[in-house]
Amino acid sequence: MNTRYKITRLDKEGNPTLSLEECQRFFATKSDFEYSDSFGASQDGVHMKIKGHFFMWQLDNVKIPFRFFEGEIYVAVSHQVILEKMKEIARLLEANYVEG
Repeated sequence: MNTRYKITRLDKEGNPTLSLEECQRFFATKSDFEYSDSFGASQDGVHMKIKGHFFMWQLDNVKIPFRFFEGEIYVAVSHQVILEKMKEIARLLEANYVEG
């Protein structure tokens, strides 16, 4: 089972402050990440495509989506190595990570 986390940085009023532009600049410096404006998934012959802002992390032959949405970055953690990468990204962005 995956646990969803979000990377967030809040202002004094509790509003998220990460911007898409900041995230695009940040992830552009990471050679193991690639930007995509959609994410596709297939299961049991059904293909679903979600439009949005995704920073895809290449882990061996698997791409892990880090999704920017309304000032926060979301990632589903299914393995310890993904958790460690998520913590690293949060630290480098001077942000927090929370389950949810």
